[in-house]
Amino acid sequence: MIDPGSQQLSRRQWFGLTPALAAAIAVPGKTSAATAETATGLVGARTYNVRDFGAKGDGKTLDTAAIQSAIDAAARDQGGIVLVPAGNFLTAPIELKSNVTLRIAAGGRLLGSTDPKVYHPANGIPLDGDHTMGDGNTGLVYAANANNVTIEGDGTIDGQGEQLRGNGLNGNRRCHLALFYRCTNLRIRGVYFFHSEYHTVRICNSSYVFIDGIRIFSRTVGNNDGLHFISAEHVYVSNCDVRCQDDACALFGSCRFISVTNSLFSTRWSCFRFGGGRCENINVSNCLIYQVYGCPIKLRCERGSRFENMSFSDLVLENVTGPISLGAGPMAEGAGADQSPAVIRNITFNNIRGNVITKPMGLDDSTFNAGGNAGEMHSCIILNCVKGNVIENISFNNLKLTFGGGGTKEDAARRELPEIANEYFRLGPLPAYGLYARNVRGLTINGARFETATPDLRPALVLDHVTDATVSDFSLQADAAVESALRFIDSQDVYLRGTRLLSETTVFAQVEGGDTRNIRIEGGDIAKAEKPLAFVRGAKDDAVNLRA
Repeated sequence: MIDPGSQQLSRRQWFGLTPALAAAIAVPGKTSAATAETATGLVGARTYNVRDFGAKGDGKTLDTAAIQSAIDAAARDQGGIVLVPAGNFLTAPIELKSNVTLRIAAGGRLLGSTDPKVYHPANGIPLDGDHTMGDGNTGLVYAANANNVTIEGDGTIDGQGEQLRGNGLNGNRRCHLALFYRCTNLRIRGVYFFHSEYHTVRICNSSYVFIDGIRIFSRTVGNNDGLHFISAEHVYVSNCDVRCQDDACALFGSCRFISVTNSLFSTRWSCFRFGGGRCENINVSNCLIYQVYGCPIKLRCERGSRFENMSFSDLVLENVTGPISLGAGPMAEGAGADQSPAVIRNITFNNIRGNVITKPMGLDDSTFNAGGNAGEMHSCIILNCVKGNVIENISFNNLKLTFGGGGTKEDAARRELPEIANEYFRLGPLPAYGLYARNVRGLTINGARFETATPDLRPALVLDHVTDATVSDFSLQADAAVESALRFIDSQDVYLRGTRLLSETTVFAQVEGGDTRNIRIEGGDIAKAEKPLAFVRGAKDDAVNLRA
């Protein structure tokens, strides 16, 4: 029996060890091939410390070759853990491979080099095509066509983006912190991603992606995206904290079966950003969205694209602009006219509460000033469908929002908005403070409450060419000088039930246009309006059946 306190092994004890264990003890710190051949039980499960391969970790020596050697050794041995221990490991781009886990220990940092000459396009990742790499194909840590790849640990990947900003990187040499292309079973957990020079985590054409417990802080340039997915499927994001400068969680191309939950997001631009392709079967829940000075939820659907079957639920919005913007149609006049219609359908928003501010401000912890747009000052929820495209079956349940106010009579008087589905602020001032819907079919609003922090001379709700809408248990505030609390323009088959007017105003609902018909208003409390209805611009008196 071996004495646990003994510092040496006797000759008899040594020869009594198994050959595999003897080999492992006899050659510590050596490359793995011989050991893996004899210690078959360790194949695919060894740890490869990058210091054993020559990495210095002094923050000055370029350790790229040593780190890559450790990764390559693990890959040759059918996988394993490449350990980045405590220290500052300066590196150029490194490539992860199948069955390899990159583990960054607490106190360990991978530092992106500040020398622009060391950056190069990633091996095996195209720059263009396949809805993938329109924003460059350089990554500090990257993998292509790999399976079972993991980045984990309590350490940091620091892109040193502030030092790289304006330092000669451009085009496809601008560097994402983590870049993956056509990978399967990809896991990223626990790591702190800091100051990317471009997007932080960019995942393209990959499936079965698990991201858990990571932190992102990247506010160094105008297009610091946090999480950016392109044509990804079966993606699970949970328990993350993302603070960035551009889109916090972008989904482009054809993204399907995506779940985002229990996370925090803050950005100067958009939080959940959908653009192009076919996105479906998306669930976002239990998230805190704060200081989002752009739009927390933004769906931009051009001709040839389709977004459907999405749920956004149990969200808290703190100091945001936007806050929800759906646009179906061309972003500019005449764009994409030869393609199939843009379609947004079957989208639900449940249990959302918070406040919408009127003055988007700079982010306190950002070194980059992104500026602002006049149209962001007085925003609202907008459903904007133009030129024969489709937005249908949209539902809002249990929304409690306080809007900043400040809208003018001139804003409220707008009846003609540009026939584009671009950013909401590019349309100019919107004619509602709460929700504006144009050319929508199948709209449900249930249990909403809209209030303003300061006076606003716009209606709370404007339905413009909307068909088949149900508004129930809706509580709303309206300024005393507003033209009307609600406005219906050439809309049909609209049913209001249990509406409650929270403040004294002039007209409860104004009906406009000769095509308005079958508006039914039942129950509720609209006694604070001096006049229940007004009919203008050719609207007929029998367009509304009022039983309040």
